[in-house]
Amino acid sequence: MFQQITKGIRISVISEYNGDFLNDGLINYAFTYTVKIENQSNDVVQLINRNWKILQTNRRPYFVEGDGVIGQKPILKSGVSHTYSSNCLLTSPIGSMSGFYTMINFSTAKEFEVEIPVFDLAATFTLN
Repeated sequence: MFQQITKGIRISVISEYNGDFLNDGLINYAFTYTVKIENQSNDVVQLINRNWKILQTNRRPYFVEGDGVIGQKPILKSGVSHTYSSNCLLTSPIGSMSGFYTMINFSTAKEFEVEIPVFDLAATFTLN
């Protein structure tokens, strides 16, 4: 498990390899990742945006950004957590993801960024 705490928000991530398949002559490696967002601050916050940096072997990084996570913009009171799972396809068996969430603090009405720790995406056959 990979974890990071930013401004009282703990992000925990677990990734899993789900196999590979052929698509247009290229092997695609499928991964699932599960993210738990825990509000350990005293304030109410809302996740409003996500920004991902995705790396894979012998490729340039690519970036994904958008509103919320899996169609949701969760509001987290103090002591509350939100967990979701999503997927990533790579054209190499090894890669990583990192990024940040943009959140808003309801007490101050200010936006802030919460770091998502770098986590590995590795096909099981690449591990020793």
